Amino acid sequence: MDRIYVQTNDAERNEIVAFDRALDGSLSALGRFETGGRGSGTPHLASQSSVVVSGDRLLVTNTGSDELSLFSVQPDGLRLEAHIASGGSHPTSVAVAGNLAYVLNNGTPSIFGFSLAGGALEPIAGSDRPLAADADPAQIAFSPDGRTLVVTERGTNSISTFTVDGDGLADGPRTIPSSGATPYGFDFAGGSLVVTEAFGGEVGSAAASSYSLDGAELAPVSASVANTRSEVCWAAVSKDGRFVYVTNFGDCTISSYAIGADGSLELLDAVAASTNLGSKGVRDEAITGDGRFLYALDADAHRIHGWAVGEDGTLEPVGDTDGLPETVAGLAAS
Repeated sequence: MDRIYVQTNDAERNEIVAFDRALDGSLSALGRFETGGRGSGTPHLASQSSVVVSGDRLLVTNTGSDELSLFSVQPDGLRLEAHIASGGSHPTSVAVAGNLAYVLNNGTPSIFGFSLAGGALEPIAGSDRPLAADADPAQIAFSPDGRTLVVTERGTNSISTFTVDGDGLADGPRTIPSSGATPYGFDFAGGSLVVTEAFGGEVGSAAASSYSLDGAELAPVSASVANTRSEVCWAAVSKDGRFVYVTNFGDCTISSYAIGADGSLELLDAVAASTNLGSKGVRDEAITGDGRFLYALDADAHRIHGWAVGEDGTLEPVGDTDGLPETVAGLAAS
């Protein structure tokens, strides 16, 4: 099913807002579905991967109630299957690979694992792994082969990796310095990792770096390739692995980079697209499962914008939709 999902992040009753996607990329409201938990109730949740769709399952972090919710994807919407304590406090990001999920908890920085086997949501005993106390982690995700977890740490300007064994237990962290300050969102392009760098929100200093990933070993490839924008947040790699799109919160732009065969980065277009040029607000983004469209959330305008992804990496607008609350956060696409 071709859909877009965001969360309301409401402090009293968190919900998933679902949209059907038409062939031309336009969106139509499908409905709202209660998570059973509570959001933070504030705008600008550090939320890349706070909502994740994987096959016929959708997971969402409930930051205000320290819970993780699991939905099954149904023809007419979503069905809540479980919600459970996140294994820590202030969960903001979740990673999924097969029947395994790991949550990034930001209160006391740590990660915690869950089994998704049989459609259930079961904690994995002994899976809690601490991060540095001042990590201020932004995102967690599995490598494409599902054997490595990656976490970006804004507070320590570093990136941590964990090796995941057959029992779902993570070994680590193995931590390296980030090429640039304030590593934020990331995505994978084959055996490479592309990470955005916000440089503490300094105006005009946004950048992205790439790394080779061999097991849990990270090595820099392209260091801090600037895009001239500000407050860069999230990253989304095209399905063919040739391009990466980064959202710049500071001026509501999306920048594009070309990705070389060796994982190197080259700025393609500093302003490949915009939601409201010169204003602040664009944050979460995702590319659809078929690779045809990119969607981004303008959190300050409470709107979702969409673009068709061209063969040459260009973005062509396909429309936008509104009606979202001021606390809206996260974005997942199927």
